[in-house]
Amino acid sequence: MLRRLIDNWVYGGFLAGLLLLALTPVLARDWSLAVSLVFLVLPIYMLHQYEEHDADRFHRAINQLLGKGRDVLPSPAIFVINIPVVWGVNAASFVAATNDIGWGLIGLYTLIANAGVHIAQAVATRRYNPGLVTAVVLFLPLGIFGAMQVIGAGPVTPTQHLVAAGIAIGAHLAIQAYVFSNIRRLAGNAVPQ
Repeated sequence: MLRRLIDNWVYGGFLAGLLLLALTPVLARDWSLAVSLVFLVLPIYMLHQYEEHDADRFHRAINQLLGKGRDVLPSPAIFVINIPVVWGVNAASFVAATNDIGWGLIGLYTLIANAGVHIAQAVATRRYNPGLVTAVVLFLPLGIFGAMQVIGAGPVTPTQHLVAAGIAIGAHLAIQAYVFSNIRRLAGNAVPQ
């Protein structure tokens, strides 16, 4: 059963994202614009994850691009990155933002950082990568506009900016470090011919 969840989480996430978007007008009726935008980070991320992970696209693309066909980012790691980490961080950011709006920057800065990674990869490879369209069309506008609304609704402390940026950038660097450590490990295990 766990293997099926690891292999198919993205489809439930996509449907949950659509449901959360459909319920937003009712749920957010009494929320400020800034809190509502922080809430939208999670369902928008779920739509992005569908573009990125449907038919195992991201897994195959990373393993081809960086692993040269070797599995440098296994499916269980992708599951952990996306469910407890991405969903968990965004849920925590929203809950914290309902008490202090500055913490909503965590989710919004994560959108901007993720879009930056997709755009940088597209520029470097001169081709589409899984998740690029939703990163540009959804992440950048929501991330930038949402951050402006949160800052305007403030006060937002320098600590909140630093923590939000640290989490957003740190999470992406941690994933890259994990992939590159797997590349080195697999290269060390390669049998010379």
